Amino acid sequence: MNQYVTGAAIKELREKNRMTQLQLAEKLGVSDKAVSKWENAKGYPDITLLEPIAKAFRISVTELISGNTIHNANVSANMLRSKFYVCPICGNLIHSMGEAAIHCHGIQLTPLVAESTEERHMIFIERVEDEYYVRIDHSMTKEHYISFVAAASSGDMQMVKLYPEGNAEARFKIRGVKRIFFYCNRDGLFSIDPVKGIDDKESGYDDSQERRELEKAANLLFG
Repeated sequence: MNQYVTGAAIKELREKNRMTQLQLAEKLGVSDKAVSKWENAKGYPDITLLEPIAKAFRISVTELISGNTIHNANVSANMLRSKFYVCPICGNLIHSMGEAAIHCHGIQLTPLVAESTEERHMIFIERVEDEYYVRIDHSMTKEHYISFVAAASSGDMQMVKLYPEGNAEARFKIRGVKRIFFYCNRDGLFSIDPVKGIDDKESGYDDSQERRELEKAANLLFG
């Protein structure tokens, strides 16, 4: 274990819960002197006390160890408030509907912050019957690629995992989708309103077949 609950964290949580050292000690079945020693960095609580301490403060053991208390206001499970975490070591993708203390390979992960799409990360969206066809103009080499694409509505999250040397594209059922997310392994998370993605692409020419032909010609000339 690379992290352990600190005395400072215990003191902060105790005071936030308006407990005295004696009150906390009684809940844990230890002496108030033991609690004082923890808070003054003169010792650590036994590992068997982690769960009782977390229970006393009404938090999880993960929150206790990480020192980050989670205040999840997303009780309505609105997917548009989703957070994405990616492990820098293994590339593991984790999705959360609200705040969370996420660890992978001993590292505490921070939620990705989505940026607006830009020239180096262009996304093209077509509405095909009841689906959005999403294509990202991006390399898909082993060193530089799009890792996943996701489509979020208020009550649903659709995700497609992508792989190097594959195609940077995905299809999603429209069903109320309000946001498209995609993740570049080098440059991070990007997002766009799907309607804006369609409008941006079709602003120069309306016919989708003509658009594909022009894009193909441009790739041959400048690619």
